[in-house]
Amino acid sequence: MVKKLTWLITGASRGIGLGLVKALLASPENIVFAPCRDPASARELQALSGAHPGSLRVVQLDVTEEASIHSAKALIEGLLDGSGLDFLINNAAITAKDDRPSNFTIADLTSAMISNAGGPAIVTRIFIPLIEQSSRKVIVNISSSLSSIGTDFGGQEATYSMSKAALNMLTYKQHKERPDLIPFLLDPGWVKTDMGGAGASVETEDSVSGMLRVIIGATHEYAGRFYSYTGKTMSW
Repeated sequence: MVKKLTWLITGASRGIGLGLVKALLASPENIVFAPCRDPASARELQALSGAHPGSLRVVQLDVTEEASIHSAKALIEGLLDGSGLDFLINNAAITAKDDRPSNFTIADLTSAMISNAGGPAIVTRIFIPLIEQSSRKVIVNISSSLSSIGTDFGGQEATYSMSKAALNMLTYKQHKERPDLIPFLLDPGWVKTDMGGAGASVETEDSVSGMLRVIIGATHEYAGRFYSYTGKTMSW
């Protein structure tokens, strides 16, 4: 009997996260844990859960609240029953509407840092015992080309870019501390989602299929590195 692959995807109720959930459910080899802040309002996730009993579990988790993360970990640990978590995808993120260096407030910056860098840091720390039980041990931190000084996007998306740059450093530190794990960064591209907007250049399905090819093919050589959804190495 082939062991099913287990996945945890934060920010799973919409956009890229929801796209990843849908793509993974297309294969019976996957078991997906889909955390979101308010499962009761995640209607599409709940409908998918009803259509895929045993393959999808919707879980309450707020990446900005440590107690919530601990509760989700305890629930998922019981469901895994010692089988381990193969893939953790830290996807949940926020961005401000008018996010210029001359405009953002300390509250904007704090919120971005907590959600986009602090959230992945604490989620990973709390779930590491489950990741250690897996033979895959893959941790994917969803970053952005906006985090790179080597990419010229002008002065927009200031706090978002700063927080994703912090996420990049976190991933490097995770790799250096835990060489037995495979933490790496992945840029999904500018995707047509609620966050990316209708003018974005990449369809959600194309981004998701590309990301999953990179994630499933990840080896220890990926650890601490930054890739695009097409598999190309990204500039820091």
